[in-house]
Amino acid sequence: MCLAVPGRVLEIEDRDGTRMASVDFGGVVKEVCLEYLPDLEVGEYAIVHVGFALQRLDEESALRTLELFAELGMLQEEFGDAWEIAAQAGAVEHGAGTTREELR
Repeated sequence: MCLAVPGRVLEIEDRDGTRMASVDFGGVVKEVCLEYLPDLEVGEYAIVHVGFALQRLDEESALRTLELFAELGMLQEEFGDAWEIAAQAGAVEHGAGTTREELR
């Protein structure tokens, strides 16, 4: 599943004419394009989908949404280690003994 996730802007830079930011999603930091929100500032929150900041969001709403996503395991699904997620899925399908190395 691909979610639109709220994140907090940590830093902003111009990269080859494109405004980019490091954004914190509840402890996971990713690079995000700010072209759709050119006036977004460091410290503000935005809804991010497929690497693009789409809409500004207030801090309370962002934190509440991140908390709910974390409770539902959706942040791990969205940002977690792909090998770990596959291993967990394999463990469910093939019994609890499946490891990352066995999946390779």
